[in-house]
Amino acid sequence: MASRAVVVGFDDSARARRAVLWATREASSRGCALLIVHVLREPTPQLVYIPITTPLPEIVGEDAVRAHAESELSALVAECERMCPDVDIETSLSFGHPTEVLSQVGADAELVVLGPSGRTGLARALLGSTTAHLVKTSTRPIVVVRDGLTDGGRVVVGVDGSPSSIKAIEFAFEFADRRGGDLIAVHAWSDLPVDALAPVRVWDYDWRQVRSQAEDMIERCLEEPRRAHPDVRVERVVSFEGPAHALLEEARDAALLVVGSHGRGTLRRAFLGSVSHAVLYHAPCTLAVVRVED
Repeated sequence: MASRAVVVGFDDSARARRAVLWATREASSRGCALLIVHVLREPTPQLVYIPITTPLPEIVGEDAVRAHAESELSALVAECERMCPDVDIETSLSFGHPTEVLSQVGADAELVVLGPSGRTGLARALLGSTTAHLVKTSTRPIVVVRDGLTDGGRVVVGVDGSPSSIKAIEFAFEFADRRGGDLIAVHAWSDLPVDALAPVRVWDYDWRQVRSQAEDMIERCLEEPRRAHPDVRVERVVSFEGPAHALLEEARDAALLVVGSHGRGTLRRAFLGSVSHAVLYHAPCTLAVVRVED
C-alpha cells in the first residue's frame, strides 16, 4: 500500500498524533491512501507509554505491549476516519528500528510525514535521529509537522536555481494550490567571500544589478510551475541575509516551509546542507524537505 500513499510515523506521543492528523488531511487533499507506521523498538522501553493505571501483570511482555499499541492505533484510526472519511487508512505495527522500517516502507510513498519528537528525552533523541536520517537519505519528500491543521496559510519556498530547488518549488506550488495558500518564493543572495581577507568589499557590488539578477532567476524558476497553477498568488523575496535566516524569518507565520536538499555545486551542496539542518531544527512551522531522485 505504501506506493501512492502518504506514510506517517507514529510513536504514541502527542506530537506524532498531530503529525498523523496532518498526514490524514494531506492524504485526503491528494486523493491517496494513508499508512500509519508504528514501530516498537523492544518491549521494555515501550512500558513508559503505558498508562500507570494499567495493572502490572498486563504491562509485562511483548503481547501486552503490542495489544496496547494496537488499541492506540485503533483509536487514532477512528479519529482520522471521522475527520476525513474519504481516506483509505491502513496501519503497520512491528518491532524493529524506526529508521529502517520507515526507510523501507516509505521508499515508494507519495511522501513521508513525521512529528519532531516524542514525549520523553529518549524518544525525542530517537525520533530526532530518525528524522535526520530520512531527510538525508530518502528520495521521497519528508514533512516534519510542527503545527496544527492549517489551510490557506502562506507557503514559503527556498529558491536557488538548483534541480532540487525546482522540485521544491513544484511541491510548494502544488501544495498551495490544493490548500488555497499564497506562495512566497525566497532567494537569499549569499555569494559574499567567505575569506575575511578577500580583496572584495561589499560596496564593490552593484546591488541593484544583484537584485535584478536574483529576481530574474526567481522568475525563470517560477515560470513553468506558475503556468501549471495559475490560481496561486506569488510573492518574491530577495534577501541579503543568510539563507537560513531569510527562510526562518519568512516562515514565522507560514503554514509550510519547503526547501530542497542540495544547492549548486560542491560548496553550495555543503552550504545548503547546513541550511537544511538549520531549518530542520528551528523552523517555526511545518517543514517539507524535497530532493531530486537519482
